[in-house]
Amino acid sequence: MSGLHDTPRQCRRFLVWGKVQGVWFRESTRREAERLGLAGSATNLADGSVEVVAAGTQADLLALANWLRCGPPTARVDQVTEEMIEDPGIKGFSTF
Repeated sequence: MSGLHDTPRQCRRFLVWGKVQGVWFRESTRREAERLGLAGSATNLADGSVEVVAAGTQADLLALANWLRCGPPTARVDQVTEEMIEDPGIKGFSTF
């Protein structure tokens, strides 16, 4: 039974461009997402970007979005796009 203060789970897909591969971006993203209590994945794409899919509360997704705009110290983030997607019911956080 849901309480009045339950926050619905949302899911977002982020694409991150810049120097984001080979700089521990995915692992750092996993750690930040887990710290925020988010489920999802971070995947290197062939074009050099990283795709991040994350599910959780709106507030936690906003915190992740803000973190992604800077990333870990070894990264250089040039651009981040974000879109809401259907929640596939993912659990945990993985990197590929």
